[in-house]
Amino acid sequence: MNTAPRPLSDRFGRVHTDLRVSLTDRCNLRCTYCMPAEGLNWLPKAEVLSDDEVVRLVRIAAGRLGIGSVRLTGGEPLLRRGLPDLVRRITALGPEVSLTTNGIGLARTADALHRAGLHRVNVSLDTLRPERYAAITRRDRLADVLAGLAAAQAAGLAPVKVNAVPVRGVNDDEILDLVEFAAEHGYRMRFIESMPLDAQGAWDRATMVTADEILAVLGTRWDLVPVGRHGNAPAEQWRIAGTDTVVGVIASVTRPFCGGCDRVRLTADGQLRNCLFATEESDLRALLRGGADDDRIEAAWRATIGRKGPGHAINSADFVQPDRPMSAIGG
Repeated sequence: MNTAPRPLSDRFGRVHTDLRVSLTDRCNLRCTYCMPAEGLNWLPKAEVLSDDEVVRLVRIAAGRLGIGSVRLTGGEPLLRRGLPDLVRRITALGPEVSLTTNGIGLARTADALHRAGLHRVNVSLDTLRPERYAAITRRDRLADVLAGLAAAQAAGLAPVKVNAVPVRGVNDDEILDLVEFAAEHGYRMRFIESMPLDAQGAWDRATMVTADEILAVLGTRWDLVPVGRHGNAPAEQWRIAGTDTVVGVIASVTRPFCGGCDRVRLTADGQLRNCLFATEESDLRALLRGGADDDRIEAAWRATIGRKGPGHAINSADFVQPDRPMSAIGG
């Protein structure tokens, strides 16, 4: 007789049901707020988890730890070879599976991913202007992203969410344009406060556009009706009065939601992180390749969550930026 898995709880009573799995640290963009123009030193292939290793860890997470949703991230996860088959294997284990992508390869993969069982996608898009997109990403690929969004919508990967990071003096004059674009196409717009997770360590709080500022800009054109937060989702949501358009704001810096965090992260090289800003990791890859059984891996997973702190402390004088940038952690 099957029994329900024991919840994956920490010492503060938070139950973790959402797993973020990075499939690669590689990316085909060089966004100025993420990495230098020359890119980074990518992980050697031998250090990246194989498909079988990813599937085994998700099987343990879903079957023994109560993980109900898996988000595939990167780097750029569409660079992972054989991705539709990996998605098919993960969805067969039971969790809801979504994907965060820059959208460049989505036009040619959306149908296959949907057939494999992928539920929805989040696409990063910080500007609608081709020249500005090329300046931010150091690649002239905006047309590919727009085609990818349309393909995802047509394939049924809905709701298609569009994520933008407003940066003062860079793209903060497009907040209204991005909402109108998303509303016109039936996408769901979300704005994310910039965070100190860049490889260069150049994050500057002064250039961060805060949630309050974003909402103030939106309020110059529309009346906003609070929708609240869906469960433990990171985005606070508002509906534009008189419409079905919903806008989300993820305010990790100015409105931390650590008290309700239900996420745990697995890097492409098999390191388990109990917080996006964690400064310590647990090496699950070493356990996998060292012959550890499922009981031992489950115990390591629970021990990692047991050490989770109350919050990320971005706003504390004691805050220490993680050694890994966002592209190596997975969003």
